[in-house]
Amino acid sequence: MPFLKGKRLLVACSGGVDSVVLTHLCTAADMDIVLAHCNFTLRGDESDGDEVFVRQLGSQLGIEVFVKHFETEQYAETHRVSVQMAARELRYQWFDEVLQTKGFDYVLTAHHADDSLETFLINLSRGTGIEGLSGIPEVNEKVVRPLLPFSQNEILEYAKSKNLDWREDSSNASTKYLRNKIRHQIVPTLKELHPTFLQNFLTTQNHLQQTHHLVSNHLNELKSKLFEQRDDDIKINIATLKQLQPLNAYLYGLFKDYGFTAWDDVKDLLSAMSGKQVVSKTHQLLKDRDFLILSEIKNRANGTYLVHVDGTPSELPIKLKLENVETLEKQGRNVVFLDKEKLNFPLVLRNWEKGDYFYPFRMQGKKKLSKFFKDEKLDVISKEKQWLLCSNNDIVWVVGKRADERFKVEDSTREIIKITQLT
Repeated sequence: MPFLKGKRLLVACSGGVDSVVLTHLCTAADMDIVLAHCNFTLRGDESDGDEVFVRQLGSQLGIEVFVKHFETEQYAETHRVSVQMAARELRYQWFDEVLQTKGFDYVLTAHHADDSLETFLINLSRGTGIEGLSGIPEVNEKVVRPLLPFSQNEILEYAKSKNLDWREDSSNASTKYLRNKIRHQIVPTLKELHPTFLQNFLTTQNHLQQTHHLVSNHLNELKSKLFEQRDDDIKINIATLKQLQPLNAYLYGLFKDYGFTAWDDVKDLLSAMSGKQVVSKTHQLLKDRDFLILSEIKNRANGTYLVHVDGTPSELPIKLKLENVETLEKQGRNVVFLDKEKLNFPLVLRNWEKGDYFYPFRMQGKKKLSKFFKDEKLDVISKEKQWLLCSNNDIVWVVGKRADERFKVEDSTREIIKITQLT
C-alpha cells in the first residue's frame, strides 16, 4: 500500500502471529510505526503475559509501545453487549482517541482473508444484505488492513520462515463463541470442498464489493434528488418514493443507515395517517401528509430558562437578543416589539405543553397552541422543537411564529423592548 509511505502509523498488536507478522513487515519496509496493545483483562495472567510480550517486542525492534487496560466485562454489562462486542468497541474507541491526540495518520490491523471469510459466514447466518456479504474493507476511513489478501496459512508460513515468536490466545481454541465455531468446524469443511476454496471466495467477494459500490453510488444519487434538507430534518415525497421498484429493496437501501430495522412498519408508514411514525435508536421517520420527515432523535431540552432584561442571554437552547429601543419598527416572525412595562422579568423560555394557549397578535380572543400549530401545518417534530417565551404563566411569544396581543406596543407605551431570535 504505497499511500502508507511517509505516514505515522499505529499498529494494533495483540501478540498473536498475525499482528507480529504485520509488525515485522512494517519494520522491514522502514515504516514509521508505534505499537498499540489492548489488555482487556479477560484472561488473568495470560492477558498480562501478552502485554509483557508486546512490550518486549517493541523494545527488541526499537518501537514505542502504547498499552491500554480495559474493564471489558464491566463495560459489556453496563452497555448490554457481548464481551466480544465490548472489546471491539473499546479497542476502536481507544485507537480513535490515540489517532486524534497523538497525530497518527492511520491504524493498521492484522485482519486476513480467513477473517473476512468468517465474517461473511457470520453475517450470512444472521441474515444480511449485500453490504454484510462484501467482507471486511481493506481501508475504512482511518483503519487499514494490509494483510487482507493473504490467508492465515500464508501468514503462519512466513512467521515460521523468519523464526518469529508469538503468543497463542487460549480463548481462540474454545468453540463457545460463534466465530470460533465457524473457524474450527465450518471453514475446514468448506476448504475440503475445493483446494482453492478461499481464493475462489475472495474472487466472489470482490465481485460483491464492486456490485455494492454500484448500488451505493445509485442510492447516493437518488438521495440527492429525493431527500430535501430542511433545517435539521429531511423531507421525502411519498408519491415519488412509491414509484421506486422493488420498493422493499429501495426502502432498505435508503433508510438502513439511520438504524431502522422494522421494514414492514416503514413500508406501512407510506399509507398511514399523518402523525404516525417509526423510531430507531437514533432517528425517527414521521408521516406528515404527503411527505416523510426524517430527523435525528435528540434529547429534548426540558425545563425552563430565565431570560433577563437586556443583552444576549447565554446558556439558552436558542439565541435571543433583548434591547431597549425608542421607535417601533416592522415586526416579523423572528423579531417582536413589546411593551416592557407589561412584562415581568425575568422572562421564562420553555417548551410548549398540551393545554397551552395564547392571544395571537392582531386577532380577537385566545387560541390553543395545538390549534395554532395545526393551522401553521407544523409536524410532530417541529412542535417538539417549539419554544415559548413567557411572562409568569402567560405566553409572550411563540418564538419565531407569533407574538401575543396582550403585550403589544400601544400609544400609551413608555418603554419598548425589541427581542430578536438570532440564527
